[in-house]
Amino acid sequence: MLKKWFLLFFCLLITNINAQENNDKKAIKKVISTFFKGLHQGDSTIMRATLHKDIKIQTTSINKEGTSLLTTESRLKLLTSIANKNPKHVYLEKLLSYQINVDTNLASVWTPYEFYFNGKFSHCGANSFQLFKEDNQWKIIYLVDIRRRENCKPLNEKN
Repeated sequence: MLKKWFLLFFCLLITNINAQENNDKKAIKKVISTFFKGLHQGDSTIMRATLHKDIKIQTTSINKEGTSLLTTESRLKLLTSIANKNPKHVYLEKLLSYQINVDTNLASVWTPYEFYFNGKFSHCGANSFQLFKEDNQWKIIYLVDIRRRENCKPLNEKN
């Protein structure tokens, strides 16, 4: 009888853990979707709600000479650039997939993307997000992306 209770308890525990992980993944995906909603709408207030106050933001690229570059941007600079975006400019970053890994209050998300400026394909790459769960709320604590024009075509041009 004790074995049956233990088995039942174990099954309930596993089910609860899986449900929590699924809930966390949905919440994390919503944070990232909200971040991009703010980007697309040029609304820094929407974006600000997704960012931890101590976020680190970086971009990697390779210049024409083949040198790898790493640039760092502040939270304030990112939000200011979005708030001051020319309203005639239309940004669209299409996320191609989400790979989400979660362990307790830490999450890592990989999102390959295509970027369009004013409806025209500009570049592609990938984003790497790190999120932290504080007071039952997920916030982006680190964002790094790669931007490249080489070896990328928009999905509708791929075979």
